[in-house]
Formats: sequence, structure tokens, C-alpha cells
Amino acid sequence: HVQLVESGGGSVQAGGSLKLSCVSSGYAYQSYCMGWFRQVPGQEREGIATIDSNGATGYADSVKGRFTISQDTAQNTVYLQMNSLETEDSAMYYCGADPPATACRPKPTWGYRGGQGTQVTVS
Repeated sequence: HVQLVESGGGSVQAGGSLKLSCVSSGYAYQSYCMGWFRQVPGQEREGIATIDSNGATGYADSVKGRFTISQDTAQNTVYLQMNSLETEDSAMYYCGADPPATACRPKPTWGYRGGQGTQVTVS
């Protein structure tokens, strides 16, 4: 079955950096759209970054220029490098995966998603 496991979150001061990782298994990773979204309790999910099988990336305006999504297809892993973190970036971060027929752009809903997420707290 499909499994996505996020890691790398933590607590940092504003202006700091973190790098999140998401390891995938159970499907043909190389052909999928991968991405990250985040959620703050009581607020709507926000899709923030995507990367497709060709390496093309997309970002929400709120993170553009600060966050970078990348992937290691040999390791079935997608990363999110987060720089210049702001307090507004504090959230639970999840990775998602969608089959290649779907639009690969930042979005809050995914066909598959990580179950636990990883918490990012910026103070």
C-alpha cells in the first residue's frame, strides 16, 4: 500500500532554515506528482510546493523565493528546503502524491498524503 512518511520538522527562530523529507513507498514514484502542503489548526490547508516527474516545480506565492522543493527519485524521497522562515510558516507539514494524470501544482488535497506530518514552529 502507499506510504508517505515525513520528517525534519522542528523549532527555529525567524530567519532560520529547515529541510523536510518525505520518503515514499508502495507506488511508482517516478511517474507521480509530489508536493507539500501545510495546515494550522482551525485554518484551511495550504498547498505550497510541487514537483513533477520531469523535475518541474511550482510554488505558492507565500513561499516563493524562500522554499525549494527537490527530489531524489532513486530514494523515492522528496525534500522541502525552507529558508528565511517566518512565524507565519508555523504549521504541520505534510507531503502528498498524485498520479500523473492529475494537475501538478500546489494544492491542499492529494490522492495520497502522509499520515503524521512534521511540525514546524517558527518563533
